[in-house]
Amino acid sequence: MAWWHDRDYYPPSTPRKAKGGIRAQSQRGQFGESWWAKRWIAVLESFNIGARLGRGRSYARKGQVLSIEIEKGVVRADVQGSRPSPYEITIEAKTLALSEWKELARALSSEALFAAKLLAGEMPQDIEKVFQECGLSLFPEKHRDLKTECSCPDWSNPCKHIAAVYYLLGEEFDRDPFLIFTMRGLSREEFLKLLCTVAEPGAVVSTQDRATPEVIENATLPPEPLDAEMGRFWGESSLSAEAFGEVKTPPVAAALPKRLGSFPFWRGAEPFLQALESIYSPASQRGLDIFMGQQCNKRAQSE
Repeated sequence: MAWWHDRDYYPPSTPRKAKGGIRAQSQRGQFGESWWAKRWIAVLESFNIGARLGRGRSYARKGQVLSIEIEKGVVRADVQGSRPSPYEITIEAKTLALSEWKELARALSSEALFAAKLLAGEMPQDIEKVFQECGLSLFPEKHRDLKTECSCPDWSNPCKHIAAVYYLLGEEFDRDPFLIFTMRGLSREEFLKLLCTVAEPGAVVSTQDRATPEVIENATLPPEPLDAEMGRFWGESSLSAEAFGEVKTPPVAAALPKRLGSFPFWRGAEPFLQALESIYSPASQRGLDIFMGQQCNKRAQSE
């Protein structure tokens, strides 16, 4: 497809291969897994910007996006196109006033389920209804709700470079849904603090009993007695095999990283968690072999 702008002709171009770019985790099919990520993509695709979305998907999957920075109300990115220098992208979102955030926080804190999910880092399914009841919207409703710019020569806005950033943002929202709030003007920490501040007593889950870093730091713990046996103190003494109980490889490889979620804007050719799983599985087996070998040697020596 060709574009004309001020009597200039821009033929279809092939992007230069990018090194170390951000690659989409989804290499086929839909982008995003959570309802909020899918909602973001669905809203953007409803703007009817044509084939540029398809080219944007290709750019996102090839790793043409070199960097993405998300700040309050604005996203900045660099995308490698056909020219030597990457194109500079700016996406500005309409932010909400503090008074509007307070109104939202009051409405959300009145529903215990909403408050509990938000405090747990989840985006409630019906949160958009609360925004609408307050006369606001969580996601952009119209194309003009997002002001976008790209330094490329394409007159279309958004262009394929901006579309690529759109799709990668959708995947990043999967990892951290509160980035949507950041784009609307309030960080996760600020919103949760506001949610607890405006809530009526007993309306939301209390955070006083949570083991926050401040509580842990200020807690007074009884002193732990030191072991008088020097060998045991420095960890030189050996434990009997019975002390370990049943020793086996974990049933799920890379369980802890999977709980923590994917890496922000992963740049590897293989999906982050999939790459870790291929490392954890043989490492677990190797560790078990070493441990069992040591236990067998100890038994042999004792006999």
